[in-house]
Amino acid sequence: MFPNGAIFHRRAYPSPNPSIRLEEITYWSDGLKVKGLLAEPISGGNYEGIIYLRGGMQHIGMVRPARIAQFASQGFVVFAPYYRGNRGGEGRDEFAGDDRQDAVYAVEVLKQSPKLNKDRIHLYAFSRGGIMALWTAILREDITSVVTWAGVSDVIFTYNEREDMRRMMKRVIGGTPNNMPEAYRERTALFRVDEINAPVLIIHGMKDENVSFEQAILLEDALREKEKQYETWYFPDYTHYFPTAHNAQIVRDLCDWMRRQGNE
Repeated sequence: MFPNGAIFHRRAYPSPNPSIRLEEITYWSDGLKVKGLLAEPISGGNYEGIIYLRGGMQHIGMVRPARIAQFASQGFVVFAPYYRGNRGGEGRDEFAGDDRQDAVYAVEVLKQSPKLNKDRIHLYAFSRGGIMALWTAILREDITSVVTWAGVSDVIFTYNEREDMRRMMKRVIGGTPNNMPEAYRERTALFRVDEINAPVLIIHGMKDENVSFEQAILLEDALREKEKQYETWYFPDYTHYFPTAHNAQIVRDLCDWMRRQGNE
């Protein structure tokens, strides 16, 4: 058995940015070969790291090379797992079931980059990635900060608010929150936020209809109750998707926020 996070295969991947090198990595997670995209600045240096945790399921919300390169161009080594069962990876995506280990072990993949400052690893998550990031911060002790943008924090809440996702969630999780309460509860990280020791930044558009603003409030309330360090950036006029120019500015701002954590 290969150790979790060990790299099985790597191949060069076309980069949209001439200053960023991309590679598609196949790594081991619970005995499965899982894939992800690694982005490194070409210029030499010692860079902080980001685990980029995508949203969606299967091809919806798939990792985009331009987005990963955008984060890397801020001066980070970035690794974005696709999660099991995606793009030829083994196993099946379980929407924050056993597949959360793919995010946990992605940190080991990132640590194999010779350009990485191994003491500065951040989590960035969008949408469904939010729940993956919370679990990664709960299950690991080497995370410097967590940013969850339009992030899912409660899987039961997601089932109730997204009628269009119920069929998928029933298939993947094995039933509804009513007849499979434990399967949903064990996916919901809110009950264990006391185990998160990294500062958390919550970014959310208050008109979001994909992941409602209430999910941000649930997470904020849970963190406050446990006296955890957190910050919120809420945008009254925005939905799940922000205008391109402002999106790019927020990426720069959140990368600056990451760099400040633990250094203030």
